[in-house]
Amino acid sequence: MKRMGLIVLAGALVVAPRVGAQEQEQPVKQLAGTLKKIESSGAVALGYREASFPLSYVDRGGNPLGYSLDICRAIVEEIGREIDRPHIRTELVLVTSETRIQALLSGKIDLECGSTTNNVERQKQVAFSPIMYVTGTKLMVRRGSGIASYRDLAGKVTVVTAGTTNEQALKRLDEKQKLGLKLVSASDHEASYAMVADRKADAFATDDVLLYGLIARHQAQREFIVVGDFLSYDPYGIMFRKDDPQLADLVTATFRQLAESRDLLEIYHRWFVRRTPTGERLNLPMNAQLEETFRVLGLDE
Repeated sequence: MKRMGLIVLAGALVVAPRVGAQEQEQPVKQLAGTLKKIESSGAVALGYREASFPLSYVDRGGNPLGYSLDICRAIVEEIGREIDRPHIRTELVLVTSETRIQALLSGKIDLECGSTTNNVERQKQVAFSPIMYVTGTKLMVRRGSGIASYRDLAGKVTVVTAGTTNEQALKRLDEKQKLGLKLVSASDHEASYAMVADRKADAFATDDVLLYGLIARHQAQREFIVVGDFLSYDPYGIMFRKDDPQLADLVTATFRQLAESRDLLEIYHRWFVRRTPTGERLNLPMNAQLEETFRVLGLDE
């Protein structure tokens, strides 16, 4: 029996190293693209907007916050788990409608957390997350202005924010229907709003959620109103560099996890239904298009 025990022990000693060798032979996942960049630097750069309330804006202290940034921070947490670095440094970089794509392509930012429409033209340069919000172009005008739709804008000044899909939508509409619009552009949404507030423009054309947000932020519900039919379809997404399959898979997986855990619904309610951290309340229930998008991702109502 003693001899048999020695044989068994010797066999175990021979087998054990083989198991260890097999474990060591398991291929280690090689990081590439943005994930490799973040692992090397220990930092991720998030692009934010100043006046895209409630998606991406700054509070009175200049601190960036909003719906898009909450989703981006969830993506950053998942990146930390993926590269085994739980304490990634987050750098917040201000971008505008005109600078956001170039900031991404140049590596100045890694994720753009704003109010950016995912369309075919932009997909030639960048990639997008699953849809996080659905909106479209409408008009903000003064109450009592007599403007009820784009048909009432002939000969009147309409401001758009430079570099937006809204600017393109109004130009196409003007060319197609010969409306005689007087289109001017401003550097950002706050500047566009100010032109109407200062009576330098008769209407401001941009996504309806941003118009409602600006009116709420300025507590100007008695002065301004959002009017007209939707003049465009604008599905928003988190923007990142294209041809980066590792990051693309991680971003999609993050959205699915947020949907399945219902955290995506909680984030939505935090910014669009309940009172925001800065005190405004939009009370905008989720529309049917976004409900279906989130349901496909795994949100079970």
